[in-house]
Amino acid sequence: MTTLADAMHPGRPRAVLALADGTVFRGWGFGARGTAVGEVVFNTCMTGYQEILTDPSYHRQIVVMTPVQIGNTGVNSRDEESSRPWVSGFVVRESSRIFSNWRAGGGMESYLERHGIPGIEGIDTRALTRRIRDKGAQGGAIGVGDPDEKGLVEAARSWGSMVGKDLVREVTPEKEYTWTEGPFHPLRGTGPSGGKYHVVAVDYRIQRNILRELSGVGCRVTVVPAATGSERILGLKPDGVFLSNGPGDPEPLGYAVSTIRDLFGKVPIFGICLGHQILGLALGGRTCKLDFGHHGGNHPVRNLSTGRIEITSQNHGFVVDPESLLRAGQRVEVTHVNLNDQTVEGIRHLQFPAFSVQYHPEASPGPHDSGYLFEEFTRMMDEFSGK
Repeated sequence: MTTLADAMHPGRPRAVLALADGTVFRGWGFGARGTAVGEVVFNTCMTGYQEILTDPSYHRQIVVMTPVQIGNTGVNSRDEESSRPWVSGFVVRESSRIFSNWRAGGGMESYLERHGIPGIEGIDTRALTRRIRDKGAQGGAIGVGDPDEKGLVEAARSWGSMVGKDLVREVTPEKEYTWTEGPFHPLRGTGPSGGKYHVVAVDYRIQRNILRELSGVGCRVTVVPAATGSERILGLKPDGVFLSNGPGDPEPLGYAVSTIRDLFGKVPIFGICLGHQILGLALGGRTCKLDFGHHGGNHPVRNLSTGRIEITSQNHGFVVDPESLLRAGQRVEVTHVNLNDQTVEGIRHLQFPAFSVQYHPEASPGPHDSGYLFEEFTRMMDEFSGK
């Protein structure tokens, strides 16, 4: 029997989102048919959904968008942060069937269908977001087409937790490569790349705009897989080493931590997001999981050296424990603090040339308040090498 709600979603298959705590949300599917399982998190960005879909840090996660309508600007080849979407599933209040943008090459729904990613719309995303915020991120399962609610609840419960999962090995590239593209402007196109510095970027699954921003401040970038050892990295004769973002729990990444420890004092190091957490572990610290993480483009961070408030783009579920750094006896200072929950957003070593931030200064999507950090990295390389 066709209901009024069905009539408001013509042609849509029935869909269900089930959470590990037994909560079930019923709606209508878009994108691919089938089932998706992962950790359910919410993102507060008003724009930039294509960059979010293609951010590898969302590997094995189901992303809930808090704005009411998503998809109205379509998708295009320039806004992809990697070669494909990485989210397991996508949840929106309303998926726009109509897209209008001069850069658009297609619609979001067909894009997700082409890549085999199920989506669900027509649910109360406000209630879902409040549940995640109050109860914490948890396993979830989307079923599109012929959803089995009990089976989806069991799938969500069986998924477990991000804690202890090394997801980097599932996403890191197999081979080294050279990045040659400079910053991109929608009207001016691609800017110049390369220049004064040679940077080795350790790829825990990097976003493309990070590489563009490095190129934009005069860096020639060689990208290496996550398990690359210090001997190979130093053999490339870099002026600096960049530690990228990536998915999952940093604590299982002992191979990455060991490599970074071997690099201390030998080359300047700059890390962001997962790279920040790995740097913290290499300094003897510990990391812990946040209840629902930081995902969005509007997180306020205080720069403790200047007092300036930066509005930042963030996507992470783990943070560095500042007390653990003190217990480790390292000469480390906290440089940035999150104003929402006082978690650590940046650290700097006081002896070795190494610093990191928890957020995304390349801002794709997000504000550009923190772009100065790439120039700070070049100044560190200048001071270390005497250039």
